[in-house]
Amino acid sequence: MELSPHVFHNMGEEDLRFHFLVQLNGAFKGQATGEAFNFQGKTDILIRVEGKNVFIAECKFWKGEKALLATLDQLLSYMSWRDTKAAVLVFNRNADFTAVLARIRETVPAHAYFKRDLGASGESAFRYVFAQPSDSNREIILTVLAFDVPTQVAGAQAK
Repeated sequence: MELSPHVFHNMGEEDLRFHFLVQLNGAFKGQATGEAFNFQGKTDILIRVEGKNVFIAECKFWKGEKALLATLDQLLSYMSWRDTKAAVLVFNRNADFTAVLARIRETVPAHAYFKRDLGASGESAFRYVFAQPSDSNREIILTVLAFDVPTQVAGAQAK
């Protein structure tokens, strides 16, 4: 997104999700689906391999801490006991991406099902362990990936 901002600056959440689905389907041979029903709802991204879920994700534009906590609740509601890997893809269109990253790091541990922090795997990728809501002994690896989505290309003129 940062290398080709002109491609992404007008994309909404659904268009950005499709961009990820194209890449995931290349890696998982067409087994990634969007807006897929799972457990108690319809998740943005679901990868099923040999009839088993291997990954569930929600995509959201950054709208603050309360919205992030609500997104975590939403994602967890889509996960059955057998689902153990999930992600929230956060798209930022705010001017201060560094501040958004700091707020993500502060907010996620405040969630009721948060167990522990596994550390960052990059400047904008954070890994955590959460408890499965129906079984506190069952653990979920949850990754939050944040992307700074440009709203306009620097130096570009309106057409």
